[in-house]
Amino acid sequence: MSYKILIADDDLEDLELIEEAIITVEPEAELHKFTNGFTAMEYLNSRQDSELPCLIILDYNMPELNGSQWLSYVKNQTRYNKIPKIVLSTSNAPSHIQECISSGAAEYIVKPDTLKELQSIAYRLVAMCRKSA
Repeated sequence: MSYKILIADDDLEDLELIEEAIITVEPEAELHKFTNGFTAMEYLNSRQDSELPCLIILDYNMPELNGSQWLSYVKNQTRYNKIPKIVLSTSNAPSHIQECISSGAAEYIVKPDTLKELQSIAYRLVAMCRKSA
């Protein structure tokens, strides 16, 4: 079974590292990557229900639509309720964390410093996909 995962992060290097970590854990994962919240939202809204991702990973600091604004936008759309939404960000500001959790993030994870830590986060993220599938 192929897991569809949407990732939005404006840092191309981070996007690549996240992709690598997830593919290592789940080689069949189908990743849909975006560098800003707005194009990620357009993509999501254009999908049929059967094509929706099993997981959404967002950065907090993105142009056009940050992670919190993105979450607020989808919060009241029942079609997206069952999809776990994770914020993976360099920001560890308590206000950002609280903002995202209140807006519907299942988890707020501060980006790790090592690939080993990122790998362990990738295992947790893929496990969320398995649960929601």
